[in-house]
Amino acid sequence: MALAALTLLTVAACGGPDETDSVPSSPPERPADSRSTTQSHSAGPEPSVSAADGRDTTACADGDCEIAVSEPVTLRFEGPDGPATLSVTEVGPNKVEYTVKSGNGQSKGGASGPGQGCVTVLRENGSGNSCGGLSRTRPSAQPDAVVIQATTEADGTALLHIVSH
Repeated sequence: MALAALTLLTVAACGGPDETDSVPSSPPERPADSRSTTQSHSAGPEPSVSAADGRDTTACADGDCEIAVSEPVTLRFEGPDGPATLSVTEVGPNKVEYTVKSGNGQSKGGASGPGQGCVTVLRENGSGNSCGGLSRTRPSAQPDAVVIQATTEADGTALLHIVSH
């Protein structure tokens, strides 16, 4: 009986500290969690393509730019009938979606797949879209129009061109 009581005390004494010591403490895990949270709020991956204006969205204000984006962004520029906006609503590997607003009109474009993209042409009296396989080269300027081209990239960025002159 004394042996049973001693065994019980030994197990209880050993079980308590071992269980407490073997439970991982949460503070060492939290820094790793906060690092991944910080990474998800970063500006996104560096683009695999070089753009003449890099990632500078303000370069588009004059209606003439080439930038790479890796997250949703809104660009303001001068359209054929006044202020216009290009809102990139989704960017991912080989995917881009956007909305263009100019005057009272709105146009949406979206493409997915390697080498895919869309071209939107804004004119004073309306706009038009065309999507499909595109090169990453600058589109040609058109008289009295602003040409917007968005091309997908495999690394989750999109190459944007706005051409007005």
